[in-house]
Amino acid sequence: MKKLSARRRHPLAAVVVLLLALAATGGLYAAFAPASKAQADETAQSLAIDEGKKLYAVGCASCHGTGGQGSSDGPPLTGVGAAAVDFQVGTGRMPAQQPGAQIPKKKVIYSQAEIDQLAAYVASLGAGPTVPTKNQVSPEGADIANGGELFRTNCAQCHNFTGEGGALTHGKFAPNLEDVSPKHIYEAMQTGPQNMPSFPDTTMPEKDKKDIIAYINAVNGNETESPGGLTLGGLGPFTEGLFAWVFGLGALVAVAVWVAARTAKAKKS
Repeated sequence: MKKLSARRRHPLAAVVVLLLALAATGGLYAAFAPASKAQADETAQSLAIDEGKKLYAVGCASCHGTGGQGSSDGPPLTGVGAAAVDFQVGTGRMPAQQPGAQIPKKKVIYSQAEIDQLAAYVASLGAGPTVPTKNQVSPEGADIANGGELFRTNCAQCHNFTGEGGALTHGKFAPNLEDVSPKHIYEAMQTGPQNMPSFPDTTMPEKDKKDIIAYINAVNGNETESPGGLTLGGLGPFTEGLFAWVFGLGALVAVAVWVAARTAKAKKS
């Protein structure tokens, strides 16, 4: 009998087998590969919320309620957003030492990581303003002149023309804006802490906020110089004139009294 000759494989058969093997390997990798970036971010956010809830229970719940519903000692936090938490806790105003007309700025007791966790938990209670990005608060490319006009129109009545603060009624006050970070200034405009009105993007666009930050940095920043010497609170000619009248006129009266006393003494002698 004639032996059947062995069938020869097609030259592309090896390529097909290799592709099938790669496809199988890819399927296995897809099944056992790590979670996608979106899933990882979601997991990290969930962990931040859980940790923030623990911090909240210890440092905030006694005044703001166990679920952020508020109480007689503190307002509700539903809908205040992450920006309000980052501002209040990041400037040391919260947790408050005691109730009063206004909570002053003090030493920060939480790390930035813990503040972020608290902000994540409070943000989960209801949508609100988010923490601004570096680009949003950067004064680079801002219009300082426009910022000055906006500041004088909306802010100077309380914070003074150069942001040095001032007294308000019933024990309240507008804080000094010197050394306040651009992020916290932006958050204050967004959220309106305590006695300050809020300026959301619908009222004051992001660009205008940047212009105001640039103006404050220009007139009251760490590197700002005052060519006039004593600033007298930066209130302008009125304060300078009052200073001249009180101290200048007082000095003239003192000199007149001294001259009169010397003249009377000379006549007696």
